[in-house]
Amino acid sequence: MSQNASGRAIYSIRQLREGVWRQRDDSLAVEEPLEIRLGYTDPRQGRVHRSVSITMRTPGRDVDLALGFLYSESILKRLADVEQVEQNRPNVIRLELSERASFDPARLERHFYTTSSCGVCGKASLETLSLSGFDALPPLHQRFTLSSLCALPAQLRTRQPLFSATGGCHGVALFDLRGNIELVAEDVGRHNAMDKLIGALLQQNRLPLREHGILLSGRASFELLQKALSAGCPLVAAVGAPSSLAVELAQEFNIILLGFLGEGRCNVYHGHEALDFDG
Repeated sequence: MSQNASGRAIYSIRQLREGVWRQRDDSLAVEEPLEIRLGYTDPRQGRVHRSVSITMRTPGRDVDLALGFLYSESILKRLADVEQVEQNRPNVIRLELSERASFDPARLERHFYTTSSCGVCGKASLETLSLSGFDALPPLHQRFTLSSLCALPAQLRTRQPLFSATGGCHGVALFDLRGNIELVAEDVGRHNAMDKLIGALLQQNRLPLREHGILLSGRASFELLQKALSAGCPLVAAVGAPSSLAVELAQEFNIILLGFLGEGRCNVYHGHEALDFDG
């Protein structure tokens, strides 16, 4: 096995096709742990350093991933609060918050529900978001054209080099009202891909979003909708299906939600009135 800088690992395999065995090289998406460590000032303890998360990700864009994770979990409020970012070891990244940064340390103890089997009811989950200071998003001033939205999955496929090489990663894309993809992130974890996108947007000073949407290459889960909400994103479109709790979140916080998006097809789960069907 060998690795390269593109997030791929090359394995020598035996492949069966139409009854014939062949020796060939196969590209797989790399999956390695990343520990995110946070340094901050506690009024009682002074300077504190602690591990916030360990996530299995595809190496690359680790700063985007760490910043996006902290922002989407409401631990980090603004980029200016970050004084230093260090990655002295490949799978450990440390972010130092400034002395002036204010955040709720209890956020480090709370985790959003990242599996479909967590056993927490939808009402409790949505109440948790409300208590975290999230408000319903304002109505859009312009509409998204449905025909341009349906063309997005085909666009995304041409912008996913890691998926094209391995078939084993998720893609997340930012697009504008005209259906133009502006930014793409890939990772073996769908949550990591979303965090990489949000972290990049945070560094570009483009958050919160106003008249852009986010496209998911797979299904739309509760946690991905929550991260989109943290970014102020008014529309989430998925190639796959949404979960029931994702729909409830979209309804509660006024996020336009589309599923099964593709050429000439889509399901609208919330926000039908914000779409232009004549474009």
